[in-house]
Amino acid sequence: MVRRWNVALFVALLPAFASAGGKKPEAAPPLTREHLHPSGAFTFKTPEDWKVGTSPTNPDAIEVGGGGVLVRFLFRPEEQGYDSLHVLCMLERLAGEMEQDPRVKYEYDFVSGVFGDRRGLDSAFVVTYEKPIGGYTEWRQRNVTVVGAGQSLCAISYAPLAVWKKSRVTRALLDGVLGSVVFK
Repeated sequence: MVRRWNVALFVALLPAFASAGGKKPEAAPPLTREHLHPSGAFTFKTPEDWKVGTSPTNPDAIEVGGGGVLVRFLFRPEEQGYDSLHVLCMLERLAGEMEQDPRVKYEYDFVSGVFGDRRGLDSAFVVTYEKPIGGYTEWRQRNVTVVGAGQSLCAISYAPLAVWKKSRVTRALLDGVLGSVVFK
């Protein structure tokens, strides 16, 4: 029997899905393209026009993006300590250590949950880069780490902070991509 586990439940129950000011969350734009991770361990969905490739800062990570926002997936075919892996994945940045302010501003940190045979952690924070990336120096980064059933995955979303704050559609889109992950 193949057990499929959808990250959407985990993502939906964590703080990032709570809408500010009691407003109804925007619907995510259609995620019409399904991608199979090279390991074959999970699938995820993106909008049709998003590009898929290897991360320029980590050859072990798959990076998908479009419209100025990105998501990275870092998969390990074994279970790792989910708190230590989460910390390592929080260091998955858009530029090297010397090109960013070492201080980050946390929105929330290490929110945890257990869902079936998997455990997860979720953190969100703002990183300031010395040089603009895509025209912005402040980027919001969200890390969702899921460990269990012999596998470990970090799903990391990146958005310019100004875009994140203004656009409920962008927030819904990134949460939708993160929530589309289905383990095989």
